[in-house]
Amino acid sequence: MTGPPREPDGTTVAAPVRGAVALAAALRGAGLPVGPDRVQRFVEALDHVDPGVRDDVYWAGRATLCAHPEHLELYDTVFAAFFDGRVAHMRRAQRLPARQTVGFAAGATPPEDDAEQDDDDHTALVANASSVEVLRRRDIASLDTGERAQLERLLARFAMPGAQRRTRRWQPDRAGVVDRGRTVRALLRSGGEVVQLAHRSARHRPRRVVLLVDVSGSMTPYADALLRFAHAAARGRPRTEVFSVGTRLTRLTREMSHRDADTAMAAVAAAIPDWSGGTRLGVQLKAFLDRWGQRGMARGAVVVVLSDGWEREGPELLGEQMARLGRLAHRVVWSNPRRARPGFEPLVGGLVAALPHVDVFVDGHSLEALEHLAEVVAGRR
Repeated sequence: MTGPPREPDGTTVAAPVRGAVALAAALRGAGLPVGPDRVQRFVEALDHVDPGVRDDVYWAGRATLCAHPEHLELYDTVFAAFFDGRVAHMRRAQRLPARQTVGFAAGATPPEDDAEQDDDDHTALVANASSVEVLRRRDIASLDTGERAQLERLLARFAMPGAQRRTRRWQPDRAGVVDRGRTVRALLRSGGEVVQLAHRSARHRPRRVVLLVDVSGSMTPYADALLRFAHAAARGRPRTEVFSVGTRLTRLTREMSHRDADTAMAAVAAAIPDWSGGTRLGVQLKAFLDRWGQRGMARGAVVVVLSDGWEREGPELLGEQMARLGRLAHRVVWSNPRRARPGFEPLVGGLVAALPHVDVFVDGHSLEALEHLAEVVAGRR
């Protein structure tokens, strides 16, 4: 092939997406086995997302260019360096009819008629990517109405990978430990002739994630964004539970089952009776453990508390219940939106009592902080 693929009448199907090819080349240079088939799938994925949104490009590339979990860390490093230093290469892919395909060729260039449109797309892309990158680091409490709307759109596209846990069950595998039972049965069927050894490996399943979102008055600037984050985490993951915590404990898992974020938030608003009220973290955590956690919901789970730690009651009860939670859960994560503020120190009574029983203490004030939280929940940080 010496140029862009064409229809029988000679019209151009699509210009090569140079950014996708350049990113794939950078990944290959770093040692990842990125072949033409994966590049092709990456280009097709870009046609279904907005290439001006860094997260869209990231997840499209991660889903199509990474062949193994071990590749993810290197992919993250190369992608960050590429996007920050060579953003001009990421071009907007053309929308194609379903019957058309995208092809690549060494040295292929876009047709001259598309040059002006390509420059316009590039300018819009760089501006959009820059604004999104700034928004990712902004404190949610400082966003205006338009920025909050953009944040909501980004959170609607967000996906939180779940941690895996090893089960007691085994599954056939090409590698792993020798499966003696299957090997012996194969020997018997073959009359004692030597056969290839059968292997097996442990089966894994998603680890349950429990999100406890503080909706008290002190958390009002962050509560909506944190609930949208919880919706993104719960969407499509049946082993995710969501609760709101304030003066009452409210289970929101059913409301979060709506795929549309705005529909889910409307259902959540109708279900929460204590929005912007006081905070009784210790009492409500005890209620959660007594009714759900002790019976199995918290056992072996990753439990995430999204709160600033303000406690109306005495901190002793919260400390006792956090210790109880720590004995049940696989991991306890606390995300505090005020942790990133200059001069922050965990001096609030609730935090002082809770932190000795917390495995990971992270920020929660921005989209970037929530992305980091998702990595912590997945066990990658």
